[in-house]
Amino acid sequence: MRRFVFLVPLALSLIIGTFSVWGLLNDRNPSEVPSALINRSIPKFNLSPLPGLRTPGFSRDNLLNLKKVSVINFFASWCLPCRAEHQSLIELSQNNEIVLAGINYKDINKDALDWLTELGNPYTYVGDDFSGRTGIDWGITGVPETFIVNRDGKVVHRFSGPLVGVKFKEFKELLTLELR
Repeated sequence: MRRFVFLVPLALSLIIGTFSVWGLLNDRNPSEVPSALINRSIPKFNLSPLPGLRTPGFSRDNLLNLKKVSVINFFASWCLPCRAEHQSLIELSQNNEIVLAGINYKDINKDALDWLTELGNPYTYVGDDFSGRTGIDWGITGVPETFIVNRDGKVVHRFSGPLVGVKFKEFKELLTLELR
């Protein structure tokens, strides 16, 4: 029995090494976490407007009744990648074929209001999700996260991280396909 004791650490090393090599060679992108909402109806939610902002809050029913393609963006003033993507959202807001809705995620209202005042408010609707409950229902893993919702109220795409550069170009291409 003592002669085989050295085999336990060797076997463990081989197992760990195998999984390490597999992880390094695997082509998965860790920032592309799949969403359970894809091809499903958007979850129920009802968000109050951000106090001090003239943009109304919104709910699931608001979006469903519009019968337009919606872009739902989770953001926060404390989020540096959100600041990086803000100009892309300003550009998206020029498209009258979509509804761009923002969800202020776990942020102090005054900070979010100051942030939108400074950078500009691209959103048709802004809802306050200070508790984070709506973010949980949407399955977000952090901010920014952006969803494309088709005219039938089904989530068709999810983007994790800032919509900048190549990622923004890809987003616009998918949005254009959805608008057809």
